[in-house]
Amino acid sequence: MAPAKAGAIPFPQKELVCSRSVHFGERLAPPAPARLSGQESWVSVMNDGTSTTVDIAGSAEVFGAEQTQRDAGQLVPSAGRGLEAQNLHAWFNKHHALADVSLHFPENTVTGLIGPSGCGKSTFLRLLNRMHEFIPEAAMAGSVLFNGQDIYSPSVSPTDIRLKIGMVFQKANPFPSMSIEENVLAGLKLAKIKTENKNELIEDCLTRSGLWKEVKDRLKSSAGSLSGGQQQRLCIARALAVKPEVLLMDEPCSALDPGSTLRVEETIVQLSETMTIVIVTHNMQQASRVSDYCAFFLSDGGPGQLIEADLTSNIFTTPQDSRTADYVQGRFG
Repeated sequence: MAPAKAGAIPFPQKELVCSRSVHFGERLAPPAPARLSGQESWVSVMNDGTSTTVDIAGSAEVFGAEQTQRDAGQLVPSAGRGLEAQNLHAWFNKHHALADVSLHFPENTVTGLIGPSGCGKSTFLRLLNRMHEFIPEAAMAGSVLFNGQDIYSPSVSPTDIRLKIGMVFQKANPFPSMSIEENVLAGLKLAKIKTENKNELIEDCLTRSGLWKEVKDRLKSSAGSLSGGQQQRLCIARALAVKPEVLLMDEPCSALDPGSTLRVEETIVQLSETMTIVIVTHNMQQASRVSDYCAFFLSDGGPGQLIEADLTSNIFTTPQDSRTADYVQGRFG
């Protein structure tokens, strides 16, 4: 979704051969990335090495009656701020799952990651807050910069990073033995973070997740008593309680009915006013409704790669790569 910033353009594809088993938490050294300097425009990079420049002073074309695109001129991140992936690779043992992905996520925007199953979207998402490390024999190469600091630096605590870069999973996972209000506070308790006014925090998080009006009279009820859509919004509220700057969402609506999906989408748009959101989705209509940028991933049998990233309006109306056009128009995937 978000086009790679000028300083984060992927270098031409190079085949990396993994001749040995790689292990949990291991990090491999990537080739040196190519860089451009002195540019203030976004660059959409295609897999064949070509690129197209997007003038950030212009306005995003409106796509569809419900499009939520912002003025592209307002999407310029502050220097050293925000989230940026640089030349990311991922392996599961000897399987090279993701190759050389560089992408910048402007602050206070929604970036949709789209593409067929198995092309590395969820793997890429997990790399953005070090969830990849939980998978046995997983390894990575490249860098993820958050506010100018590499989150994979030995001096950076994974726990601290996950507080700042939260995650909502495909399947709602509230703690069923806890009440609704206890679920909201669970992350704070686990991280041993004290709060002066718990009731105010609970109301704020549930309001922002679009759930407060539905549960305000039964906060002490079990989280298991909520519907699937309500449980997913409760998980969003739980993630918000620790005040993240970025929220990663892995197909958060895939198991929800249309009504619940709409409420979650409304929540995403509202939250993007104060935080950066990255969402994996297989729903093209959803991507067009909630995202400001889209990034299209694809695998041709090898590792997943970033094919094209641009304003969502451009991805759906004037994509630069024919494979992107075929995918968003439903010809495959």
